Amino acid sequence: MGMLRNPHFPETFCTEEQLLEELYRQMLKVVRHKLWHKPDAGDVVQEAWVRILENRSSLREQDKLIPWAKTIAANLAYNANRARSKEVICETCENEYNIHGAMSEPELMLELSDLLGCLDPTTRTLLLYKFYYGLKDREIADTLGVPVGTVKARIHRSKARLNAQVHDDSPRT
Repeated sequence: MGMLRNPHFPETFCTEEQLLEELYRQMLKVVRHKLWHKPDAGDVVQEAWVRILENRSSLREQDKLIPWAKTIAANLAYNANRARSKEVICETCENEYNIHGAMSEPELMLELSDLLGCLDPTTRTLLLYKFYYGLKDREIADTLGVPVGTVKARIHRSKARLNAQVHDDSPRT
């Protein structure tokens, strides 16, 4: 903790222990505010401490320690939310697959092929680039020569249309 043993840490703290307690309290407050899944707060703050220790040389001004630590904690909370949303999407996909799980692989491929065949060529290409080839939105935009926002909007609208089409065609229970 050599970075905190600096005699120039903020004057409002008499001891290093007070500074550490305040850092923890501030980071926990930020993380709890930012996180969707609140029980992950302790893990995110712990990861923030690790990052602070690993990157202590990047702190230019000692009096900016608390804002710097809060920014690191907020960024890690954002990353945790993103990771959590990917888990939710995967679970949703698994549930959707389980609903249609009675279909064999060739039947599923045939249905996907039919759905893609109903799309215009540009939309089909866009969805294949995104979900089959795994290209990022920026790469797709560069390839098609359109803005990234256009790519995102088209993908969103196409998914919504396909989803509506699938649910309209599915038998009601």
